[in-house]
Order: sequence, then C-alpha cells, then structure tokens
Amino acid sequence: MRIEDPKIVAALPELGVQLKPRTSLAELTSLGIGGTTDLLRISKHEAIPDLLNLLDAQNVPHKFLGGGSNLLVGDGELPWVILQLASPQPDIVLDGNFAQVDAAADLGRTVTFCAKQNLGGMEGLIGVPGTIGGALRMNAGAYGMQIGSYVRQVKLYRAAARKLETLEGDQISFEYRHTSFAPDDMMLAVKLELPSKPYPEILKGIRICNEKRRASQPLGQKSAGCIFKNPPGASAGRMIDELGLKGLSFGDARVSDRHANFFVNAGKASAKDMLALIADVRERVNKSFGVILEHEVVVWSA
Repeated sequence: MRIEDPKIVAALPELGVQLKPRTSLAELTSLGIGGTTDLLRISKHEAIPDLLNLLDAQNVPHKFLGGGSNLLVGDGELPWVILQLASPQPDIVLDGNFAQVDAAADLGRTVTFCAKQNLGGMEGLIGVPGTIGGALRMNAGAYGMQIGSYVRQVKLYRAAARKLETLEGDQISFEYRHTSFAPDDMMLAVKLELPSKPYPEILKGIRICNEKRRASQPLGQKSAGCIFKNPPGASAGRMIDELGLKGLSFGDARVSDRHANFFVNAGKASAKDMLALIADVRERVNKSFGVILEHEVVVWSA
C-alpha cells in the first residue's frame, strides 16, 4: 500500500515519523519472506495517537512491526502500511534491579547488557532473535524461563482506547506463548525486575544455552523460530520428526533437517510455499496423532 495523501505526507515530519516507501518485508523478517508496502518509522511515542488518528481519518489500514522474527508475511503488494518504532538511545536504563527497556531494543543485546551489570534471569533468551516488544507480546521463553516472570510494568499504545497506557505487571496475564495484550496493541516499553547474579555465573548459563541452540537449531538459515506451539504434555517437533518429515519441502520452504519444528527458507521461498508446508505438516500430525497443532508463528496474509 502507498501513502499518497498529501495531508498525511505533510504531517509526518512534525510527528517525528519517517516515511520509507516501497519497503520489502522480506528484508525486515527473519524468514526473508514478505511483500512490499510503505513503512512509517516512529521516533516519538507521544505522537502515536495523533498518527493513528490521521491514518484512520484517511482510511489507511496499518499493522505494527517489531523485529520481524516470529512472522510470516504474505506475498506481493500488501494491503496495509507498516508502523515500526525507531530505537532511542539509550534504549536500556538501569536502576538497581530494575531495567527500563524500550520495546524496539534488541532482545539478545538487552540480555547481555543486563548480564554485564550482574542482572540475570533471562539467560534462556540469549540467541532468540527479535526485539523486547516482540518477546513481551508472545511471552517468549526457553530453557525453563519466560520473560513475563520479570515484567513489572508495560507502556503501550492501546488501539481500542486510542491512547497510551501504562499497565502494572499484575494487570497482565502471561501464559505459555500467550499474553492478554490485544492483537492491535503496540508495545512501547517495559520495566523488568531482574535478580542479582554474578556476571561469570550468568555468562556460564549463556554459554550453555548457546551450545544447546547450536546443536539443535538451524541458526545459519532463515527461519521464524518454532512454527507450532507445543501441545500440553507433548512436543510438536518430536511428533513431526517421528513422522519422518524433516526435509519435506514446498518450493524453497523446507522442514529443517536439524529441528523439525523449524521451517526454513532455503532460497527464495514464497509465503504461499511456506503456508502450504505448514498446512501439510499440520494435517499429517492431526491424522497420525489426533492433535491439532496451534501456530506459534504469526501469519499476516496479504
């Protein structure tokens, strides 16, 4: 979609918004898949309500994009524009055991920055791509931890109310790969309370997690992490593996040879290829195990 209305174009600089026309979402997602649209990069949180009111008044549909690491975007010309936060500097501010982190901050860098200040707890997230905002939205976790355990406050743009809000941690529900945020809420910043831990001890945990990932995940290939959530008491990857589906492909969309719940873009896969692969694997698992796998990857159909 293109922003061509002169009223919108003229208002953007005053709102601190940069217009990047004809942006390829394939270049902004870890899967390397996605069509093109105009991108609006936002540098001032307080300008978001005015920006959204402006877009709504001109009937311009939009979606919020974080780090693009858990996302499958449709092909071709996309029917909405993309809004994305620009990361301020500094994007992490520490106060004792509290870390105030901008939603656009890189997740891995946040973990290591806090670790160097002897603040731990999030070692399991090292190596998980994307931003703090994305991790917060899906309650990212690994190796026995989840980010929601450390959340004490969240600043967000609540689309339903058309305003900025601050929620306390106990006002938010955090479950396995799910939170109580609405789909159109935009994460802006989070306050984390992290336990004190000596840096060498944190570093040891980080190295262990990195070794596990290198041994089990296709880190050198384009992927969106796990495609399916694990069903209660079961492993999606194990079921896919037991069906001998590693290496199954549609075009350049392929089930990883290393981790059966990671689907990779082995070349120039389209969203159509990846969606066909996901549907086929899901159907086979349901037929063999009687389990309907739920997507962990977020799908934006064109």
